[in-house]
Amino acid sequence: MVLSKTFSALSDPARQKILELLKKRDLAAGAIGEYFKFTAPTLSHHLAVLKEAGLVAVRREGQMQIYSLNLSVFEEVAEKIVKFFKK
Repeated sequence: MVLSKTFSALSDPARQKILELLKKRDLAAGAIGEYFKFTAPTLSHHLAVLKEAGLVAVRREGQMQIYSLNLSVFEEVAEKIVKFFKK
């Protein structure tokens, strides 16, 4: 995991909102899109950035892509931050 990629992904308010939604439950891409007014390609870009950073996982159910939080990356980031401040 590269922290710069993680923090870059977290820096966008729309991606933060996507993560907040996924904190509550796993969602299909279409269901996530219902919370935003941007285009499908823009949503796809945001989801790809989150996936590339390892913050979300995606699984296929039929023709739907279901997104969920990847909590292990959040734990790893928190661990690195704690280690940084302990020094």
